[in-house]
Amino acid sequence: MSLTKLLVPTYIQMLTALSGWLKKAQMQIGMSEAESLLSARLAPDMFPLSTQIRFCCVQAQEAVFRLQGQAFPASLGELVDEGRNAGEKPGSIAEAQNRISETITMLDAIGPAALDEDPEGHIAHALPSGMIFDLTAEQYARDWTLPQFYFHLMTAYAILRAEKIELGKVDYIPHLMPYLRADPAPAG
Repeated sequence: MSLTKLLVPTYIQMLTALSGWLKKAQMQIGMSEAESLLSARLAPDMFPLSTQIRFCCVQAQEAVFRLQGQAFPASLGELVDEGRNAGEKPGSIAEAQNRISETITMLDAIGPAALDEDPEGHIAHALPSGMIFDLTAEQYARDWTLPQFYFHLMTAYAILRAEKIELGKVDYIPHLMPYLRADPAPAG
């Protein structure tokens, strides 16, 4: 499977689900209370919901630029800074939805093989702490960007659940509903 066919649909499906969770929160508890959710955390030393949402978008965008060998645009740095500072400035649900929408729009515009130029190509992934991981593009996709994306996604889900938002499996995998068989499985 190509990296484009793996990453792009995965990011779009799950960012769409994340957007749905925020809408569901607004419906269940109202706009003003939903806004307060953006500051909620699972633990005192973890980032709040607003950061988790932004970092989902960062992981998707960063992977696209990195796998195409492109420099990160200033807008990605701004998104990272928003996420890091979200404890003090959580923003609004509308802003979070906008970040999700911008990321999905960017992903929708990617060509069918845009991330597949060289799956064995070298990626030196530097972290702010100074650590550097030397990976192939395939290793980066499998071992870094997808796990990091899902970490932030599932932390967002867990925060919403901890804050009593009624979410379930169907909210997590709405993209699978078109594949649901209408008739029961054969007996035997």
